[in-house]
Amino acid sequence: MSSTAFADSAVNQISLGDHAFRQSLHSGKVNLSKGSLNTVIVNAAKLARTYYKDEYDPNSPSAPTCWSPDTQVPSVDVPTNQKQSARCMDCQQNIKGSSDGGGRACRFSQRLAILLEGQMDTVYQIRIPATSIFGNAKDGNMGMQAYAKYLHKHKTPSIAVVTQMRFDDRTDSPKLFFKAVRALEEQELQIALKQKSSHAASIAALQTVAIPREDAINKSPFTAVDGFEYNKGEN
Repeated sequence: MSSTAFADSAVNQISLGDHAFRQSLHSGKVNLSKGSLNTVIVNAAKLARTYYKDEYDPNSPSAPTCWSPDTQVPSVDVPTNQKQSARCMDCQQNIKGSSDGGGRACRFSQRLAILLEGQMDTVYQIRIPATSIFGNAKDGNMGMQAYAKYLHKHKTPSIAVVTQMRFDDRTDSPKLFFKAVRALEEQELQIALKQKSSHAASIAALQTVAIPREDAINKSPFTAVDGFEYNKGEN
């Protein structure tokens, strides 16, 4: 395993499995929440790609075989003998049918730094799969990108609202929908903004172990392609 493997053990985590959110703290304490979870999104990484030669176990996270923090080229931290291609677009793991399920073996994902409603003193990292990112809104059910566009349309930054994450009960694999529940109170918003600038939030949004750049701390939680513009909670 590379010494620059994903920093899952270095941050508080929320993993997905069996229609439940599994909260793992540094202290070793584990909580399980079924169905839905009310959160505040304070930071996010760009879309990434990950390829696991062996099946990924969300309950025992480990470094993938190959990964890309920008969906264009493998990370510089990927060992040379594990890189699947020089460019993601040319990679055999990016071909439909390369996975056992018929899709692409190299999958999109995105890491978010979030707070829990009523427990805003703790930053968690959550990794959402492609099924929770893409797709059009339907019957009020929104994936991450559709939700970001919805917030943008209403001129609302993600950090200013409580976002409910809930599982799609119609699928066996983890798939989340996102919904704005309420606006944060002023005191809550100030805590969220402070947490956004914290080292914990920056680390939680990283794809690999690395020292976050100072200019990355105040970036928007979503990339331009998501259709969301972050205004730091200003009106």
